[in-house]
Amino acid sequence: MTENNMVLNRFFTQRIFSNLLDNKPTSIYNNCVEKYVSSELKTAISNKDIISEVYKYMNKEYRNEYFYKNTLLNKLLLGRHSLKTTTALSEVPISRSKADFVLINGKAVVYEIKTELDSFDRLSSQLADYYKAFDHVTVVTSENNYAKVTELLKDTNVGISILTRRNTISLRKEPVQDRGNLESIAMFKVLRKAEYEEIIMDYYGELPETNQFSYYKECFECFKQIPINHSYEAMLVRLKKRARVQIEAYDDIVPYELKSLAYFSKYTKEDYTKLDSFLKHNWEE
Repeated sequence: MTENNMVLNRFFTQRIFSNLLDNKPTSIYNNCVEKYVSSELKTAISNKDIISEVYKYMNKEYRNEYFYKNTLLNKLLLGRHSLKTTTALSEVPISRSKADFVLINGKAVVYEIKTELDSFDRLSSQLADYYKAFDHVTVVTSENNYAKVTELLKDTNVGISILTRRNTISLRKEPVQDRGNLESIAMFKVLRKAEYEEIIMDYYGELPETNQFSYYKECFECFKQIPINHSYEAMLVRLKKRARVQIEAYDDIVPYELKSLAYFSKYTKEDYTKLDSFLKHNWEE
């Protein structure tokens, strides 16, 4: 059953929906409609309803990484916080790993997703990497994995949250702040050029004067001399500014099932107009 549903991993992706919004045919979308939407509904409902039907199937049979990520964004960012005060990041490269979901408000929390479909083989190394750049880390998994995760994470500062069968995020163990393993190089690599330049300028009052070949190295030399707690807080300020969501259009147009996809796609006003049109049209139009 799991292998038969793997096409769903490609359904809720930026690439597929970019094509759909530009009226380009995509076999992935069509295949999922054929497979997961009953034949009597296909010609009678809109794309918005089709997406809802596919998502309902995922809820029952295949809660993949997108499903977890979308639930985190809906329940935490939109439910407990707000688009105006909180920023979410996705797939953040940290050392040899990528953080699935990072939520930045007064603090930053990395959420490592382990679905019912995932193994735990790399969990230890992933968590070690995340603590090189962030000071709060939580594992999000299913109820079935709770006992296993609890055993793996005992005597650690890592938090545990459960995606329940009712699609709520249940906090079972609060993450404890841990800055003992922060590394300047890992934090520096998370930042974009304009972001680390701003931090260096704020701290030193100037940027390195060197040739273009040595500039990156010289910027890091400056960055690593900044006290780690100061550079960490400065990093969070810059990362929090990355949110670029047109709040009114996002709230009015984007359905629950697409909240994560639209948020991380950084849609323009034109994109939201295209999405609105696509959602309202029937599949075969």
